[in-house]
Amino acid sequence: MEELLELIDQKKYKAAREMMEEIQPVDLAEFMSDELDLEDKRIPILFRIMPKEYAADVFSYLDHDIQMRVAQEFNDKELKGLLDELFMDDTVDFLEEMPASMVRRVLKVADSDTRKHINQLLMYPDDSAGSLMTTELMEVHREWTVADAIKRVRRQCEDVETITNLYVTDKAHHLIGTISLKDLLTASDTETVADIAETNVISVSTLTDQEDIADMFKRYDFVSMPVVDAENRLLGVITIDDVVDVIEEETTEDIYRMAAMEPIETSYADVSVFTLAKKRIAWLSILMISATFTGLIIQRFEAALAANVILVSFIPMLMDTSGNAGSQASTSIIRALVLNEIEFKDLIRVIWKEFRVSLLVGSGVAVLNFLRILIFNHDLKVATVVSLTLLCAVIVANFVGCVLPICAQKLKLDPALMASPMITTIVDAVSLTLYFTIASIAFGIAM
Repeated sequence: MEELLELIDQKKYKAAREMMEEIQPVDLAEFMSDELDLEDKRIPILFRIMPKEYAADVFSYLDHDIQMRVAQEFNDKELKGLLDELFMDDTVDFLEEMPASMVRRVLKVADSDTRKHINQLLMYPDDSAGSLMTTELMEVHREWTVADAIKRVRRQCEDVETITNLYVTDKAHHLIGTISLKDLLTASDTETVADIAETNVISVSTLTDQEDIADMFKRYDFVSMPVVDAENRLLGVITIDDVVDVIEEETTEDIYRMAAMEPIETSYADVSVFTLAKKRIAWLSILMISATFTGLIIQRFEAALAANVILVSFIPMLMDTSGNAGSQASTSIIRALVLNEIEFKDLIRVIWKEFRVSLLVGSGVAVLNFLRILIFNHDLKVATVVSLTLLCAVIVANFVGCVLPICAQKLKLDPALMASPMITTIVDAVSLTLYFTIASIAFGIAM
Protein backbone atom coordinates (compact mmCIF):
# COMPACT_ATOMS: atom_id res chain seq x y z
CA MET A 1 0.00 0.00 0.00
CA GLU A 2 2.84 2.40 0.86
CA GLU A 3 4.49 1.65 -2.46
CA LEU A 4 1.22 2.44 -4.22
CA LEU A 5 1.05 5.82 -2.48
CA GLU A 6 4.66 6.53 -3.42
CA LEU A 7 3.79 5.94 -7.08
CA ILE A 8 0.88 8.38 -6.73
CA ASP A 9 3.16 10.98 -5.15
CA GLN A 10 5.63 10.52 -8.03
CA LYS A 11 2.73 10.81 -10.51
CA LYS A 12 3.51 7.38 -11.96
CA TYR A 13 -0.17 6.71 -12.52
CA LYS A 14 0.21 3.92 -15.07
CA ALA A 15 2.42 1.91 -12.72
CA ALA A 16 0.01 2.61 -9.85
CA ARG A 17 -2.92 1.38 -11.93
CA GLU A 18 -1.04 -1.85 -12.74
CA MET A 19 -0.18 -2.35 -9.08
CA MET A 20 -3.86 -2.10 -8.12
CA GLU A 21 -4.53 -5.29 -10.07
CA GLU A 22 -2.57 -7.15 -7.38
CA ILE A 23 -4.63 -5.67 -4.51
CA GLN A 24 -8.06 -6.94 -3.50
CA PRO A 25 -10.67 -4.11 -3.55
CA VAL A 26 -11.69 -4.73 0.06
CA ASP A 27 -8.05 -4.48 1.22
CA LEU A 28 -7.51 -1.18 -0.58
CA ALA A 29 -10.81 0.18 0.79
CA GLU A 30 -9.85 -0.80 4.33
CA PHE A 31 -6.44 0.86 3.93
CA MET A 32 -8.00 4.06 2.63
CA SER A 33 -10.57 4.16 5.44
CA ASP A 34 -8.13 3.37 8.26
CA GLU A 35 -4.83 4.88 7.19
CA LEU A 36 -5.58 7.91 5.00
CA ASP A 37 -6.77 11.20 6.40
CA LEU A 38 -10.15 12.31 5.09
CA GLU A 39 -8.55 15.36 3.48
CA ASP A 40 -5.74 13.39 1.85
CA LYS A 41 -5.44 14.67 -1.73
CA ARG A 42 -4.48 11.20 -3.00
CA ILE A 43 -7.96 9.77 -2.37
CA PRO A 44 -9.66 11.25 -5.46
CA ILE A 45 -6.54 10.59 -7.54
CA LEU A 46 -6.63 6.92 -6.59
CA PHE A 47 -10.21 6.68 -7.81
CA ARG A 48 -9.58 8.50 -11.04
CA ILE A 49 -6.86 6.06 -12.12
CA MET A 50 -8.75 2.90 -11.08
CA PRO A 51 -10.48 0.75 -13.71
CA LYS A 52 -14.24 1.45 -13.53
CA GLU A 53 -15.36 -1.93 -12.18
CA TYR A 54 -12.52 -2.00 -9.67
CA ALA A 55 -13.40 1.53 -8.51
CA ALA A 56 -17.01 0.50 -7.91
CA ASP A 57 -15.91 -2.49 -5.83
CA VAL A 58 -13.56 -0.36 -3.71
CA PHE A 59 -16.22 2.34 -3.28
CA SER A 60 -18.79 -0.15 -1.97
CA TYR A 61 -16.42 -1.16 0.86
CA LEU A 62 -15.42 2.35 1.95
CA ASP A 63 -16.57 4.11 5.11
CA HIS A 64 -19.38 6.57 4.42
CA ASP A 65 -17.27 9.68 5.11
CA ILE A 66 -14.70 8.59 2.51
CA GLN A 67 -17.52 7.84 0.04
CA MET A 68 -18.83 11.35 0.61
CA ARG A 69 -15.39 12.83 -0.03
CA VAL A 70 -14.98 10.92 -3.29
CA ALA A 71 -18.47 11.85 -4.49
CA GLN A 72 -17.85 15.53 -3.73
CA GLU A 73 -14.55 15.52 -5.65
CA PHE A 74 -16.06 13.90 -8.75
CA ASN A 75 -17.69 15.95 -11.48
CA ASP A 76 -21.11 14.87 -12.77
CA LYS A 77 -19.65 12.73 -15.55
CA GLU A 78 -17.29 10.89 -13.17
CA LEU A 79 -20.07 10.42 -10.61
CA LYS A 80 -22.40 8.96 -13.24
CA GLY A 81 -19.66 6.60 -14.42
CA LEU A 82 -19.18 5.35 -10.87
CA LEU A 83 -22.92 4.89 -10.31
CA ASP A 84 -23.28 2.95 -13.55
CA GLU A 85 -20.80 0.36 -12.24
CA LEU A 86 -22.25 0.10 -8.72
CA PHE A 87 -24.88 -2.52 -7.99
CA MET A 88 -28.19 -1.00 -6.98
CA ASP A 89 -28.10 -2.17 -3.35
CA ASP A 90 -24.64 -0.60 -2.91
CA THR A 91 -25.92 2.65 -4.43
CA VAL A 92 -28.84 2.75 -1.99
CA ASP A 93 -26.57 1.94 0.97
CA PHE A 94 -24.41 4.90 -0.06
CA LEU A 95 -27.34 7.30 -0.48
CA GLU A 96 -29.00 6.34 2.81
CA GLU A 97 -26.07 7.88 4.70
CA MET A 98 -25.69 10.97 2.50
CA PRO A 99 -27.22 14.45 3.00
CA ALA A 100 -30.16 15.49 0.85
CA SER A 101 -27.97 17.65 -1.39
CA MET A 102 -25.87 14.64 -2.41
CA VAL A 103 -28.96 12.49 -2.98
CA ARG A 104 -30.40 15.17 -5.28
CA ARG A 105 -27.13 15.38 -7.20
CA VAL A 106 -26.98 11.59 -7.68
CA LEU A 107 -30.60 11.48 -8.86
CA LYS A 108 -29.85 14.33 -11.25
CA VAL A 109 -26.92 12.58 -12.99
CA ALA A 110 -28.52 9.10 -13.00
CA ASP A 111 -30.44 7.86 -16.03
CA SER A 112 -34.22 7.53 -15.80
CA ASP A 113 -34.28 3.78 -15.06
CA THR A 114 -31.62 4.05 -12.35
CA ARG A 115 -33.42 7.05 -10.84
CA LYS A 116 -36.68 5.09 -10.75
CA HIS A 117 -35.05 2.13 -8.99
CA ILE A 118 -33.22 4.35 -6.49
CA ASN A 119 -36.41 6.20 -5.55
CA GLN A 120 -38.26 2.91 -5.18
CA LEU A 121 -35.62 1.37 -2.89
CA LEU A 122 -35.23 4.50 -0.76
CA MET A 123 -38.95 4.37 0.08
CA TYR A 124 -38.67 1.04 1.92
CA PRO A 125 -38.24 1.06 5.71
CA ASP A 126 -34.78 0.60 7.15
CA ASP A 127 -33.95 -2.99 8.11
CA SER A 128 -36.48 -4.38 5.61
CA ALA A 129 -35.99 -6.67 2.63
CA GLY A 130 -36.80 -3.78 0.30
CA SER A 131 -33.88 -1.75 1.61
CA LEU A 132 -31.50 -4.73 1.32
CA MET A 133 -32.38 -6.02 -2.12
CA THR A 134 -30.86 -5.17 -5.46
CA THR A 135 -33.03 -4.89 -8.56
CA GLU A 136 -30.26 -6.26 -10.76
CA LEU A 137 -30.97 -9.95 -11.15
CA MET A 138 -31.10 -12.70 -13.76
CA GLU A 139 -34.72 -13.08 -14.86
CA VAL A 140 -35.80 -15.61 -17.51
CA HIS A 141 -39.28 -16.27 -18.91
CA ARG A 142 -40.96 -19.65 -18.55
CA GLU A 143 -41.61 -20.01 -22.32
CA TRP A 144 -37.96 -19.64 -23.28
CA THR A 145 -35.80 -22.58 -24.27
CA VAL A 146 -32.67 -23.41 -22.33
CA ALA A 147 -30.62 -22.08 -25.25
CA ASP A 148 -32.44 -18.73 -25.03
CA ALA A 149 -31.83 -18.56 -21.28
CA ILE A 150 -28.11 -19.26 -21.71
CA LYS A 151 -27.91 -16.45 -24.27
CA ARG A 152 -29.50 -14.11 -21.71
CA VAL A 153 -26.97 -15.17 -19.07
CA ARG A 154 -24.06 -14.52 -21.41
CA ARG A 155 -25.48 -11.14 -22.41
CA GLN A 156 -26.32 -9.84 -18.93
CA CYS A 157 -23.98 -11.62 -16.50
CA GLU A 158 -21.76 -8.52 -16.21
CA ASP A 159 -24.74 -6.36 -15.17
CA VAL A 160 -26.10 -8.47 -12.30
CA GLU A 161 -24.70 -9.14 -8.83
CA THR A 162 -25.18 -12.91 -8.86
CA ILE A 163 -25.98 -15.60 -11.44
CA THR A 164 -25.96 -18.54 -9.06
CA ASN A 165 -29.75 -18.71 -9.44
CA LEU A 166 -31.99 -17.57 -12.28
CA TYR A 167 -35.55 -16.49 -11.53
CA VAL A 168 -38.34 -17.78 -13.72
CA THR A 169 -41.28 -15.44 -14.36
CA ASP A 170 -44.33 -15.14 -16.58
CA LYS A 171 -45.18 -12.20 -18.81
CA ALA A 172 -46.52 -10.24 -15.82
CA HIS A 173 -43.27 -10.83 -13.89
CA HIS A 174 -44.90 -13.14 -11.36
CA LEU A 175 -42.29 -15.39 -9.75
CA ILE A 176 -42.84 -18.95 -11.01
CA GLY A 177 -39.67 -20.74 -9.96
CA THR A 178 -35.88 -20.78 -9.87
CA ILE A 179 -33.14 -22.52 -11.83
CA SER A 180 -29.59 -23.02 -10.64
CA LEU A 181 -26.90 -22.16 -13.17
CA LYS A 182 -25.64 -25.75 -12.91
CA ASP A 183 -29.06 -27.16 -13.88
CA LEU A 184 -29.33 -24.72 -16.77
CA LEU A 185 -25.96 -25.64 -18.23
CA THR A 186 -26.58 -29.39 -17.96
CA ALA A 187 -30.07 -29.28 -19.54
CA SER A 188 -30.83 -29.89 -23.20
CA ASP A 189 -30.94 -26.75 -25.36
CA THR A 190 -34.44 -27.62 -26.59
CA GLU A 191 -36.03 -27.97 -23.16
CA THR A 192 -38.10 -25.05 -21.94
CA VAL A 193 -37.25 -23.09 -18.82
CA ALA A 194 -40.54 -24.17 -17.23
CA ASP A 195 -39.58 -27.84 -17.65
CA ILE A 196 -36.45 -27.60 -15.50
CA ALA A 197 -37.51 -24.87 -13.03
CA GLU A 198 -37.84 -25.60 -9.32
CA THR A 199 -41.32 -24.33 -8.47
CA ASN A 200 -41.09 -24.69 -4.69
CA VAL A 201 -39.68 -21.18 -4.22
CA ILE A 202 -38.95 -19.56 -0.88
CA SER A 203 -39.22 -15.79 -1.14
CA VAL A 204 -39.74 -12.77 1.11
CA SER A 205 -41.85 -9.64 0.81
CA THR A 206 -40.36 -6.17 0.67
CA LEU A 207 -41.35 -5.47 4.29
CA THR A 208 -39.84 -8.63 5.83
CA ASP A 209 -37.50 -7.74 8.71
CA GLN A 210 -33.79 -8.20 8.01
CA GLU A 211 -33.32 -10.36 11.12
CA ASP A 212 -35.93 -12.82 9.81
CA ILE A 213 -34.16 -12.83 6.45
CA ALA A 214 -30.84 -13.69 8.09
CA ASP A 215 -32.52 -16.58 9.91
CA MET A 216 -33.91 -17.90 6.61
CA PHE A 217 -30.51 -17.71 4.89
CA LYS A 218 -29.03 -19.72 7.75
CA ARG A 219 -31.89 -22.23 7.86
CA TYR A 220 -31.91 -22.99 4.12
CA ASP A 221 -28.22 -22.36 3.29
CA PHE A 222 -29.13 -19.74 0.69
CA VAL A 223 -26.70 -17.57 -1.21
CA SER A 224 -29.52 -15.44 -2.63
CA MET A 225 -33.25 -15.02 -2.11
CA PRO A 226 -35.94 -13.38 -4.29
CA VAL A 227 -38.05 -10.48 -3.05
CA VAL A 228 -41.65 -10.17 -4.25
CA ASP A 229 -44.54 -7.77 -3.77
CA ALA A 230 -48.01 -8.55 -2.43
CA GLU A 231 -49.02 -10.02 -5.82
CA ASN A 232 -45.91 -12.24 -6.05
CA ARG A 233 -44.27 -10.10 -8.71
CA LEU A 234 -40.47 -10.34 -8.71
CA LEU A 235 -38.91 -7.07 -7.52
CA GLY A 236 -35.36 -7.91 -6.54
CA VAL A 237 -32.93 -10.29 -4.91
CA ILE A 238 -31.02 -10.29 -1.62
CA THR A 239 -27.51 -11.73 -1.74
CA ILE A 240 -25.44 -13.38 0.97
CA ASP A 241 -22.94 -10.49 1.23
CA ASP A 242 -25.73 -8.20 2.40
CA VAL A 243 -26.96 -10.82 4.89
CA VAL A 244 -23.47 -11.13 6.39
CA ASP A 245 -23.59 -7.36 7.03
CA VAL A 246 -27.02 -7.78 8.64
CA ILE A 247 -25.75 -10.54 10.94
CA GLU A 248 -22.82 -8.36 12.01
CA GLU A 249 -25.13 -5.40 12.59
CA GLU A 250 -27.65 -7.42 14.64
CA THR A 251 -24.90 -9.07 16.70
CA THR A 252 -23.27 -5.71 17.42
CA GLU A 253 -26.64 -4.29 18.45
CA ASP A 254 -27.24 -7.19 20.86
CA ILE A 255 -23.77 -6.82 22.38
CA TYR A 256 -24.40 -3.15 23.15
CA ARG A 257 -27.82 -3.84 24.62
CA MET A 258 -26.49 -6.69 26.75
CA ALA A 259 -24.13 -4.12 28.28
CA ALA A 260 -27.04 -1.70 28.91
CA MET A 261 -26.09 0.69 26.10
CA GLU A 262 -27.88 2.08 23.11
CA PRO A 263 -26.23 0.83 19.89
CA ILE A 264 -24.05 3.25 17.93
CA GLU A 265 -24.51 3.53 14.17
CA THR A 266 -20.87 4.15 13.24
CA SER A 267 -17.56 2.62 14.25
CA TYR A 268 -16.17 3.29 17.73
CA ALA A 269 -13.18 5.14 16.23
CA ASP A 270 -15.44 7.61 14.41
CA VAL A 271 -18.15 8.23 17.02
CA SER A 272 -17.83 11.38 19.16
CA VAL A 273 -17.35 11.42 22.93
CA PHE A 274 -20.67 13.24 23.36
CA THR A 275 -22.54 10.59 21.34
CA LEU A 276 -20.98 7.76 23.35
CA ALA A 277 -21.92 9.47 26.60
CA LYS A 278 -25.48 10.02 25.38
CA LYS A 279 -25.79 6.35 24.43
CA ARG A 280 -24.64 5.18 27.86
CA ILE A 281 -26.08 7.63 30.36
CA ALA A 282 -29.78 6.75 30.05
CA TRP A 283 -29.49 3.08 31.02
CA LEU A 284 -26.76 3.85 33.55
CA SER A 285 -29.12 6.29 35.27
CA ILE A 286 -31.96 3.77 35.29
CA LEU A 287 -29.71 1.09 36.80
CA MET A 288 -28.35 3.55 39.36
CA ILE A 289 -31.86 4.48 40.51
CA SER A 290 -32.82 0.80 40.58
CA ALA A 291 -29.81 0.06 42.76
CA THR A 292 -31.23 2.49 45.34
CA PHE A 293 -33.45 -0.36 46.50
CA THR A 294 -30.32 -2.22 47.59
CA GLY A 295 -29.46 0.61 49.97
CA LEU A 296 -33.02 0.69 51.33
CA ILE A 297 -32.85 -3.05 52.05
CA ILE A 298 -29.58 -2.62 53.98
CA GLN A 299 -31.11 0.22 55.99
CA ARG A 300 -34.14 -1.90 56.86
CA PHE A 301 -31.98 -4.68 58.30
CA GLU A 302 -29.60 -2.47 60.28
CA ALA A 303 -30.49 -4.38 63.46
CA ALA A 304 -29.31 -7.67 62.01
CA LEU A 305 -26.04 -6.06 60.88
CA ALA A 306 -25.45 -4.37 64.24
CA ALA A 307 -25.96 -7.67 66.07
CA ASN A 308 -23.34 -9.45 64.03
CA VAL A 309 -21.02 -7.12 62.12
CA ILE A 310 -19.22 -10.01 60.38
CA LEU A 311 -22.32 -10.44 58.20
CA VAL A 312 -21.39 -7.24 56.35
CA SER A 313 -18.17 -8.74 54.98
CA PHE A 314 -20.10 -11.38 53.03
CA ILE A 315 -22.44 -8.95 51.22
CA PRO A 316 -20.12 -8.31 48.19
CA MET A 317 -19.53 -12.06 47.72
CA LEU A 318 -23.26 -12.85 47.82
CA MET A 319 -24.15 -10.06 45.41
CA ASP A 320 -21.36 -10.92 42.96
CA THR A 321 -22.06 -14.65 42.96
CA SER A 322 -25.81 -14.33 42.53
CA GLY A 323 -25.38 -11.62 39.88
CA ASN A 324 -22.92 -13.76 37.94
CA ALA A 325 -25.27 -16.76 38.17
CA GLY A 326 -28.13 -14.68 36.78
CA SER A 327 -25.91 -13.38 33.98
CA GLN A 328 -24.86 -16.92 33.04
CA ALA A 329 -28.49 -18.02 32.82
CA SER A 330 -29.64 -14.96 30.88
CA THR A 331 -26.75 -15.23 28.38
CA SER A 332 -27.59 -18.88 27.68
CA ILE A 333 -31.29 -18.11 27.25
CA ILE A 334 -30.75 -15.03 25.07
CA ARG A 335 -28.47 -17.03 22.78
CA ALA A 336 -31.04 -19.84 22.56
CA LEU A 337 -33.77 -17.29 21.72
CA VAL A 338 -31.65 -15.72 18.98
CA LEU A 339 -31.03 -19.15 17.44
CA ASN A 340 -34.76 -20.00 17.70
CA GLU A 341 -33.94 -23.01 19.89
CA ILE A 342 -36.61 -22.03 22.43
CA GLU A 343 -39.70 -19.82 22.54
CA PHE A 344 -42.32 -18.69 25.03
CA LYS A 345 -44.18 -22.01 25.02
CA ASP A 346 -41.00 -23.65 26.37
CA LEU A 347 -40.95 -21.43 29.48
CA ILE A 348 -41.90 -24.14 31.99
CA ARG A 349 -39.39 -26.58 30.49
CA VAL A 350 -36.66 -23.93 30.66
CA ILE A 351 -37.51 -23.03 34.27
CA TRP A 352 -37.36 -26.70 35.29
CA LYS A 353 -33.99 -27.16 33.57
CA GLU A 354 -32.51 -23.99 35.10
CA PHE A 355 -33.83 -24.99 38.54
CA ARG A 356 -31.91 -28.28 38.36
CA VAL A 357 -28.80 -26.49 37.10
CA SER A 358 -29.02 -23.89 39.88
CA LEU A 359 -29.53 -26.61 42.49
CA LEU A 360 -26.31 -28.34 41.41
CA VAL A 361 -24.29 -25.14 41.00
CA GLY A 362 -25.71 -23.51 44.12
CA SER A 363 -25.03 -26.59 46.25
CA GLY A 364 -21.46 -26.75 44.97
CA VAL A 365 -20.59 -23.14 45.76
CA ALA A 366 -22.53 -23.26 49.06
CA VAL A 367 -20.53 -26.25 50.32
CA LEU A 368 -17.28 -24.66 49.22
CA ASN A 369 -18.25 -21.41 50.94
CA PHE A 370 -19.33 -23.26 54.13
CA LEU A 371 -15.92 -24.91 54.42
CA ARG A 372 -14.13 -21.64 53.71
CA ILE A 373 -15.94 -19.79 56.51
CA LEU A 374 -15.40 -22.63 58.98
CA ILE A 375 -11.66 -22.68 58.22
CA PHE A 376 -11.08 -18.93 58.36
CA ASN A 377 -13.83 -17.65 60.69
CA HIS A 378 -14.63 -20.70 62.86
CA ASP A 379 -18.29 -19.68 63.10
CA LEU A 380 -20.77 -22.47 62.33
CA LYS A 381 -23.87 -20.28 62.50
CA VAL A 382 -22.47 -17.62 60.16
CA ALA A 383 -21.24 -20.31 57.77
CA THR A 384 -24.70 -21.87 57.72
CA VAL A 385 -26.51 -18.55 57.17
CA VAL A 386 -24.21 -17.38 54.38
CA SER A 387 -24.12 -20.74 52.59
CA LEU A 388 -27.88 -21.24 52.76
CA THR A 389 -28.37 -17.73 51.42
CA LEU A 390 -25.92 -18.48 48.63
CA LEU A 391 -27.85 -21.57 47.57
CA CYS A 392 -31.20 -19.74 47.59
CA ALA A 393 -29.73 -16.71 45.79
CA VAL A 394 -28.29 -18.81 42.96
CA ILE A 395 -31.65 -20.57 42.49
CA VAL A 396 -33.51 -17.24 42.39
CA ALA A 397 -30.87 -15.71 40.08
CA ASN A 398 -31.21 -18.53 37.56
CA PHE A 399 -34.99 -18.22 37.67
CA VAL A 400 -34.88 -14.47 37.00
CA GLY A 401 -32.16 -14.89 34.37
CA CYS A 402 -34.19 -17.39 32.35
CA VAL A 403 -37.68 -15.89 32.74
CA LEU A 404 -37.03 -12.21 31.95
CA PRO A 405 -35.49 -12.66 28.44
CA ILE A 406 -38.26 -15.07 27.37
CA CYS A 407 -40.98 -12.72 28.64
CA ALA A 408 -39.26 -9.77 26.95
CA GLN A 409 -39.38 -11.53 23.60
CA LYS A 410 -43.04 -12.38 24.15
CA LEU A 411 -43.70 -8.66 24.70
CA LYS A 412 -41.91 -7.88 21.39
CA LEU A 413 -38.87 -6.44 23.22
CA ASP A 414 -35.25 -7.29 22.51
CA PRO A 415 -34.25 -10.08 24.94
CA ALA A 416 -30.76 -8.56 25.06
CA LEU A 417 -32.22 -5.75 27.18
CA MET A 418 -32.60 -8.28 29.98
CA ALA A 419 -28.91 -9.11 30.09
CA SER A 420 -26.27 -8.75 32.76
CA PRO A 421 -26.81 -5.22 34.18
CA MET A 422 -30.59 -5.53 34.48
CA ILE A 423 -30.46 -9.08 35.89
CA THR A 424 -27.72 -8.13 38.35
CA THR A 425 -29.69 -5.16 39.66
CA ILE A 426 -32.76 -7.30 40.34
CA VAL A 427 -30.87 -10.25 41.76
CA ASP A 428 -28.81 -8.05 44.11
CA ALA A 429 -31.95 -6.78 45.80
CA VAL A 430 -33.43 -10.28 46.09
CA SER A 431 -30.16 -11.74 47.43
CA LEU A 432 -29.85 -9.11 50.16
CA THR A 433 -33.47 -9.60 51.21
CA LEU A 434 -32.90 -13.36 51.48
CA TYR A 435 -29.63 -12.85 53.35
CA PHE A 436 -31.00 -10.54 56.00
CA THR A 437 -34.20 -12.52 56.41
CA ILE A 438 -32.29 -15.76 57.02
CA ALA A 439 -29.81 -13.96 59.30
CA SER A 440 -32.59 -12.38 61.33
CA ILE A 441 -34.25 -15.76 61.84
CA ALA A 442 -30.97 -17.47 62.69
CA PHE A 443 -29.88 -14.87 65.21
CA GLY A 444 -33.36 -14.23 66.62
CA ILE A 445 -33.42 -10.56 65.66
CA ALA A 446 -36.68 -8.76 64.98
CA MET A 447 -36.81 -7.24 61.50
